[in-house]
Amino acid sequence: MKNKLPVTLILLLSLAGCGITGNQSEPSDRSGSPVPEKTEIRLLAYNSMSIRTTYLEYLNRMLPDITVTYDYVPMDYYSSTLNTQLLSETGPDIIEVGGETRLMAVSGKLLDLTEQSFVNQYSAASLTPYSVNGLIYATPLQSWFEGIFYNKRIFEQYGLSPPHTFDEFIELHKQLTKVGIKPQTMGAQSWEPLMKQSIGMVGNDFYSMKENASFDLEFDATRETLKENWLPAVTEWSRLITEGCLTPDMLNYSYEQAMDEFANEQAAMWESGPWSVGAILQKNPDIQLGMFPIPGTKEGTGWLIGGPGSALAVNKNSRHIDAVLKVLAVTATPEAQAALLADSEGMSSVVDVDADLGPIYSDCEAALEAGHIYAPWITTWTYGNPIVETYGKALQDVLAGQKTVEEALQEADEVNRKMHELPK
Repeated sequence: MKNKLPVTLILLLSLAGCGITGNQSEPSDRSGSPVPEKTEIRLLAYNSMSIRTTYLEYLNRMLPDITVTYDYVPMDYYSSTLNTQLLSETGPDIIEVGGETRLMAVSGKLLDLTEQSFVNQYSAASLTPYSVNGLIYATPLQSWFEGIFYNKRIFEQYGLSPPHTFDEFIELHKQLTKVGIKPQTMGAQSWEPLMKQSIGMVGNDFYSMKENASFDLEFDATRETLKENWLPAVTEWSRLITEGCLTPDMLNYSYEQAMDEFANEQAAMWESGPWSVGAILQKNPDIQLGMFPIPGTKEGTGWLIGGPGSALAVNKNSRHIDAVLKVLAVTATPEAQAALLADSEGMSSVVDVDADLGPIYSDCEAALEAGHIYAPWITTWTYGNPIVETYGKALQDVLAGQKTVEEALQEADEVNRKMHELPK
């Protein structure tokens, strides 16, 4: 699925080129002037090229002396691929990072960007997830959020409306089932949607309380646990499983299969984010889309899962640091941000760059205005990725009837504790 030649082949071609002997002149244009060689840098990413096309075209125009090769690796294989490449010294020049940023920075793999002038283009809050001890190790791309997409035509046909409480959400599933419509599809073959949807409930019923404002810092210091604090909210969310709204057969569904089912109007709801809209409309241009936040036990604005999004970090051992910093400097401009947003709706972290999200997200406006959008594993937790991956996989076992919610939270707590006990 990669969009480039294998690293080994590139190295062989490079060596073959170096071995050419004889009277070789520099390449030149028709006027006889030497043509400067382009610097090739590689960007390893877990977001597909389809949501970066306009951005990459913009970089190509603005940096004619640099070629950015976009190396896409699906999320399920990303961490192992990146680690293998870094260990074998074939690592990329630019690394798309998320919750693993702090861990990679502490491990000495990332370049300190704190003194780079382009860092000042970003809001301070958007840089927090990518900072360690006051030093900045990555700059964010557009922020992201996920909610529940719904088919407006189906809802209108049966007189339904987006839910404002979790009870209404459950009832919505039951009403759709009664009229022969599959309520919600989910690609639970991946652990992510279960994890994210449950944390949406935690946002409503736990993070919304002021007394819990410092919880993530305490959890990150292993002084608090998820089991002791999240259990009531996640237990409430698990009613989706116990009342048959989410079913074990979803464990056989991939992200693409769930999206196809929703796009083809075979299910009324599907959890995802704005990046999927283009693919949905390509499959079904006539679908009428809306999105609502994940509701809580009490009526409110609801919560979205999201945050600053992925970011670009620099491999400390890159041989092309100057070229890479040029790419990051251009990325921080309003024009580059507009190019990023052109293929993937979201919000920019660059100061004074606004994005009109459009009518699809009108039901989410109150949540966004209230700041009810959060992903703790990215924003605060040092070992966010391994924690939520363990938690998400345990929730797959909950859906399969093999574990309890309490066990899932306890496993995540154990990973947090063990990671903090590793030698620094």
